[in-house]
Amino acid sequence: MKKLFLLSLLFIFTTVIYSQSDVEKVKSTVSKNKIEGHIYFLASDELKGRQTGTSENKIAAQYLANMLRSYGVKPIPETNSYLQTVALKKTSSATKTIFKLGAIQLEHIFTINSINTNYKGPAVFLNYGLKEDYKNIDVKGKYVVCIVGSADNKDLRAAFSKTREKRELAKKNGALGVIEVCNLDHETASRVAHYFNGSKMEVSMQQENTDEFSYLWVNDTAESISTSFAKNKEAEIELKVEGIENSMVYSQNIVGIVEGTDPKLKNEYIIYSAHYDHVGIGKPVENDSIYNGARDNAVGTVTVLSAAENIAQYPTKRSALFILFTGEEKGLLGSKWYVDHPVIPLKQMVYCFNSDNGGYNDTSKATIIGLGRTTAKDDIINAAEQFGLEAIDDPAPEQGLFDRSDNVNFAAKGIPAPTFSMGFTAFDEEITKYYHQVTDNPDSMDYGYLHKFFQSYVLACRNIANNSKTHFWIEGDKYYEAGKELYKK
Repeated sequence: MKKLFLLSLLFIFTTVIYSQSDVEKVKSTVSKNKIEGHIYFLASDELKGRQTGTSENKIAAQYLANMLRSYGVKPIPETNSYLQTVALKKTSSATKTIFKLGAIQLEHIFTINSINTNYKGPAVFLNYGLKEDYKNIDVKGKYVVCIVGSADNKDLRAAFSKTREKRELAKKNGALGVIEVCNLDHETASRVAHYFNGSKMEVSMQQENTDEFSYLWVNDTAESISTSFAKNKEAEIELKVEGIENSMVYSQNIVGIVEGTDPKLKNEYIIYSAHYDHVGIGKPVENDSIYNGARDNAVGTVTVLSAAENIAQYPTKRSALFILFTGEEKGLLGSKWYVDHPVIPLKQMVYCFNSDNGGYNDTSKATIIGLGRTTAKDDIINAAEQFGLEAIDDPAPEQGLFDRSDNVNFAAKGIPAPTFSMGFTAFDEEITKYYHQVTDNPDSMDYGYLHKFFQSYVLACRNIANNSKTHFWIEGDKYYEAGKELYKK
């Protein structure tokens, strides 16, 4: 009995030491000074907001690649480089936009689909342009004019989410294009114009399909268009969009690998990802036009660097794939390119632990978008607890955050993919005063909190990578079936 008691005590002691060792490993590599140093460089004025396609974005990429190299992380096997070239098509903004309907002439137009257009001919007013509005209406060879959004939800985000459905309906019925009519105040219109009317980028395909279908929003604050069409559902319009040009831009993802230690589990990879681009130079606010992007997403980028340094020094049972994406701010382009051009087969990627941020308003928490959607929930919660933080799930589901970061391109392929974010309990003014603003500078953050936040992420990475169980989606999740297909479950 005494021998059995001593063996039990030894087992408990060994288990405690083991669990403590991962915490100590994290503490040994993640320091507040390193965090500050990386963030102050990436979010410096000299990098001018790291916009995709700029020389400053390339400087950031080289810096990140050199960091991986210095840690001992291995490059992409086929190319022996840390840089994966991403081919993008850039579309310039229009130089002239005009909409005419009788005596009505409007020039405040938002180009959802950026193509040059010169049209003079019939347009049909179709209420909200949804399926029920097409009944017994001929729109072939004509433009569809409709109200943005739907009768039950006119929120801008909901309205934009309807554009794909409206586009497909109009094309199916033979229309030449869609013009949605909105009524936005000056401030909102300026934000929408900044988002839609600036230069755009998309992933370049080897065989480009030229889409001549035109899609625009017209801001009609006097609601004169709706009034005119109230008298006659079909009328002659004139539409001009001029000056749009296309060109090729080449940017880069940064990719590195650390092989796992377990003979079997090393064939499974955990992806640790973040985007390193931001929105660049924009509208000046108090003589500052550089959108530095400290929170979004220098923090996420350096979170992944911290995981890379730690796992390179103390490899985990599963292998690690570190990916820092370009083009997230242009429409998740770097991650979209990656999932179509993986350096290792996607079926070997068993988890993607993304890190993206807009800001924080609670330094006692880490907010994980999708925390309860995979079986890794406890591994993440326990890691945060070790450093005095509470891990919580998405507090603002109305924002659709899970589907707004790079993780969603992996989730769509079936790979479990939550996003680790700084602590916020609501998408409130404390978030929006920094999110995509010139105020998002490195000297406006709490680095004592960030130290705990980074440590929590790195320990969660280790927990997931060392767990004997391969994590998966919770049954019934939106991406559960895609995961079953990918892994042939």
